[in-house]
Amino acid sequence: MIYLVEDDDNIRKLVKYALAKEGFEVTGFSVPTEFWEHMRTVMPQLVILDIMLPEEDGLSILKRLKENNKTEQIPVMMLTAKDSEFDKVTGLDMGADDYIAKPFGTMELISRVRAVIRRYDKTRSKNIFQIGELYVEPAKHIISVSGQEIELSYKEYLLLIALLEAEGSVVDRNTLLTRVWGEYYTESRTLDVHIRKLRVKLGEAGSLIQTVKGIGYKIGGGSYA
Repeated sequence: MIYLVEDDDNIRKLVKYALAKEGFEVTGFSVPTEFWEHMRTVMPQLVILDIMLPEEDGLSILKRLKENNKTEQIPVMMLTAKDSEFDKVTGLDMGADDYIAKPFGTMELISRVRAVIRRYDKTRSKNIFQIGELYVEPAKHIISVSGQEIELSYKEYLLLIALLEAEGSVVDRNTLLTRVWGEYYTESRTLDVHIRKLRVKLGEAGSLIQTVKGIGYKIGGGSYA
């Protein structure tokens, strides 16, 4: 199920029609109150948010989703004005998984939606990672250090999984940016900020994440089940 929050009737109908043709189930909302009401009963696989909305703007909705531990793992795609670089960067820094600028082609939209869902599903496909005191079980979304469960944001979680899946090899910066933020995002400062936050949250296991100067990051060797 995909939730689409878009107040423009024509765009909402176009997006719903294009995605439905590709086999996606889509529910559209013209106002945020309708969206939040449905969120109480059925959680979506993906949320597509317009920035400019009545009642509450898309960035505010994104912030609320990412601050709630029940919804922070839901991937979010933002619809932005074509030339609004501020909205794009702000949304991605706040936890959005991708953005698409209006006007957009339906084929590009479908491709981007599939890419976001694919990235999300990939993080759930591994079994168990055990490195020192760090334990990660993606299928159950369990992250613990020395037996103590750790809460990560969705982006921090994606970064950790990307490093773990490399099994001790270095992951270059561009690969991490593409894997976590999508192929259209290149602001590397954001990567460093998220790595720093991830290290802090992992506590004693934070030192497992090593910086490889001029290349990227890697995580210490361990058990990859």
